[in-house]
Amino acid sequence: MTQTPDYIREFEQARPMLIGLAYRLLGSRAEAEDVVQDSFLAWSATDRAVIAQPRAWLTSVCTRRSLDVLKSARRSRTDYVGHWLPEPMATAEITTPETDLMVSESVTMAFLLVLERLAPKERAAFVLHDVFAMEYAEIAAQLGIAETACRKLVSRARVNVRQAGNTKPAPRDLQQNLVDAFRTALQSGAPEGLARLLANDAVLSADSGGKAASIIGPVKGPDRIITFVTRALPKFWSSFSIEVAEINAQLAMIVRDGPSAHAVVSFIVNADLRIAEIMIMRNPDKLRSFDLMD
Repeated sequence: MTQTPDYIREFEQARPMLIGLAYRLLGSRAEAEDVVQDSFLAWSATDRAVIAQPRAWLTSVCTRRSLDVLKSARRSRTDYVGHWLPEPMATAEITTPETDLMVSESVTMAFLLVLERLAPKERAAFVLHDVFAMEYAEIAAQLGIAETACRKLVSRARVNVRQAGNTKPAPRDLQQNLVDAFRTALQSGAPEGLARLLANDAVLSADSGGKAASIIGPVKGPDRIITFVTRALPKFWSSFSIEVAEINAQLAMIVRDGPSAHAVVSFIVNADLRIAEIMIMRNPDKLRSFDLMD
């Protein structure tokens, strides 16, 4: 049996952390995996004997590459067709100590949407410090800025996160109520359960990337959302199966057309634990990880 080289084993131990870092910075699992693969190629090609702290070196490379991709992605998102949402990611099976960070509140859809509003270096500094517990001096060195500037970036990001409202997952029993109420409204047309859970300023949004049939703009207000869920969606989803799964640290729904994921429905709740936003992912590029293998 061929033994795995030490440098590969060392990288694989760091991979879950690197995926978690890149995913938070980019809001895309596919892009995060590409960044981590690029980091592995750099790790394979470098003189590892002179690297005193491999984990710090890998974190630095992953961060810099993520920032390059983020800057490019932000330019391309100005031309994005329709409403952009983060790529959903299954989190139920992420249970090892190395990956505990992935199931915290810092991977919820609400948190990722807040991060999306931050400038690239502000976003990186905040994630590295407040999520991955890195020291300011180390982050500053990675970002090529002064430590005082790094502290300011993190402080400003914290203010933006606080002002954005609730980014935590809903309590587990409420999570179940959310998916049950949505499914009941969709499948039976009975709106009462969902109506009770909707905030007065609730919004339903969808991301198709212009690659699938979907609403173009948001559906605003409880009455319009109820009408959409009970009358419009059943016309298209009545023959599909629905699976409940943990996605981004909260229960969500996978709508399937056979083995293919047709949509993922996620929820954001406000501080009053009422639905602030229902998000429907329809972009096939962001649903591939939910397709079932034949």
